[in-house]
Amino acid sequence: MGGIAGIFHPDVPKPVGAGRVRAMADMLAHRGPDDSGVWTAPGIGLAHRRLAVVDPEGGRQPMLTPDGRAAISFDGAIYNFREVRAELEAKGFAFRTDSDSEVILAAWRQWGPKCLQRFNGSFAFALYDLGSDSLFLARDRLGVKPLLYSRLADGALVFASELKGLLAHPLFRAQPDPRALEDYLAFGYVPDDASIVAGVTKLPAAHFLHIRRGRAVPRPVRWWDADFTTPSKASASSLGHELVDLLRASVRSRMISDLPPGAFLAGDLNSAALVAFMAEASRSAVETCSIADPSAAAQIVADRFATSHRADHGPLDDFRMLDALIDAFDEPFGDPSAIISYRIAALARGRVTTAFSGEGGEELFAGHRRYRTYAAKVRARGLVPARVRSAAAQPRSPQFVQALGRPMEESYADALAVMRGPRRARLYRPEFTAMLQGHRAEDRVVRSMQEARSADPLSRAQYADLRILLPGSVLARLDRTGMALGLDTRVPLLDHRLVEFAGRLPAKMRVRGGTGEWLMRKALERRLPRETLTRADTPVMIPIAAWFRGPLAEHAGVARGSALAELGWLDEAAIARLAADHRAGKADHGRFLWQLLMLEGSLQRLFGLGRSSSYTASTKYSPSGGALKPSAARSRA
Repeated sequence: MGGIAGIFHPDVPKPVGAGRVRAMADMLAHRGPDDSGVWTAPGIGLAHRRLAVVDPEGGRQPMLTPDGRAAISFDGAIYNFREVRAELEAKGFAFRTDSDSEVILAAWRQWGPKCLQRFNGSFAFALYDLGSDSLFLARDRLGVKPLLYSRLADGALVFASELKGLLAHPLFRAQPDPRALEDYLAFGYVPDDASIVAGVTKLPAAHFLHIRRGRAVPRPVRWWDADFTTPSKASASSLGHELVDLLRASVRSRMISDLPPGAFLAGDLNSAALVAFMAEASRSAVETCSIADPSAAAQIVADRFATSHRADHGPLDDFRMLDALIDAFDEPFGDPSAIISYRIAALARGRVTTAFSGEGGEELFAGHRRYRTYAAKVRARGLVPARVRSAAAQPRSPQFVQALGRPMEESYADALAVMRGPRRARLYRPEFTAMLQGHRAEDRVVRSMQEARSADPLSRAQYADLRILLPGSVLARLDRTGMALGLDTRVPLLDHRLVEFAGRLPAKMRVRGGTGEWLMRKALERRLPRETLTRADTPVMIPIAAWFRGPLAEHAGVARGSALAELGWLDEAAIARLAADHRAGKADHGRFLWQLLMLEGSLQRLFGLGRSSSYTASTKYSPSGGALKPSAARSRA
């Protein structure tokens, strides 16, 4: 668990300086405050920053096999490592430690790349094999743990858990990528198939990259995929029992650590389910925490399962957190819910090093309101004759009517966008539009839905979310905010066995009677409080609209001399009109203005554009409250 970094020369084994690799890993010290290590050999260097969760003494990294023929730097956890270890011991392997890192090394020696199929975990690792003189990079099925890489001018391939690790290499040259900016303005995050820094690649979820010295660097290989093509014919009762068994197994497998884990408790169905199974498996009170719970939904769950609960009821005035978030994410991240994630991670870190989150459940079991809206559009479209649908697609038609006339994949892609394509285009300068060469952020959603191969529209939408939204936004938010504070966040609802189970659920078991996560609610109705089972999807509202009419009003838009102004890709006058309309209360552009403010800070840090913002240079957020000096604020990220 922690942060990894390294350098590999794919062509010839040029020397790798230990100090250079160490400098890359030191930029990831927040991910692993407990220990660090470096290992080098001709043409390869691995570094590690460790957050000690299991076997603090024996699990130090980089770790080598006893014969020194393979070495690994590993971030994450293999939850079934003891079962895999037992299988390897039966084949004659002996182990010196009680760490999952050593199990990965042995599994690699036994099965090669196929070892990934045996792991149940959240991981990203770099493994060097001396025998084949090759580097193997791998990432878990859902993309819980990040891994980025890039080629340098001298031919070296550099990799790290976060972008800041790559930036520490002196030969790395950062230039903004226009397509990634289009993606960010569309969705509020940079998806996993893009990077705001040109030339940087994120290893996709469920992919590995196997590079053999002296050969061309290949494309990543997908080793797992979600499958929605074979719906089950079993009864709701049978599927409900299976779901409960899988939930229990997933939670218990992730409770293996030297210190008991805690849980983020929002009072919703998913976090409540995790706490129920944690309480069932724990000998002591489960540590839980919540943020901004005006309805006391979290407290109801905490009382039901007698948890040791802490709640932060402070006002949501955390626009002061802007600089800390920019430091944590590197790339611009415009979802304001990152504020909640950061605050609850800070609250949890006071007592635990590992915390469970219920994220992912709404994507797996169709809990989001947008799924129900999409299903309604699909049904409505089926009732409309083709000639009427064609007329409805005209640009002047109302948005819902237009959706009836367009391909449903296009309609769902629009639903995911913060700002739809035609409105974004009006904010672009002609030269920026030319740079995009026809690239449109929503196209990846359309392609992904088409690749799902399922005849069920709801399944296609969920498949796209698993491929795009989860790794690029939801899981990136959890990882960066948690690890910025040295907290390991685990997501039991994204156990791959649960994902595969959800893929087999018929649509009527996911959405029924206008209710999402139907089977989940049915299966847990005797375990959870009635208020939790019937609670509507009510996300915490962050008052960003008010901020840009109050304390952040002067930061709405593109300031003269700013990074955005220096970049010159956006129409400053068009954005100024949006900002003016927002301040005057004529429209609500708060979400977009927040995105621009996050983008401004990232452009300053990554590319040195613009002058330092008067806001971010003067006000630094501290998890314990108050302000931090600039140098102290940077050291926490």
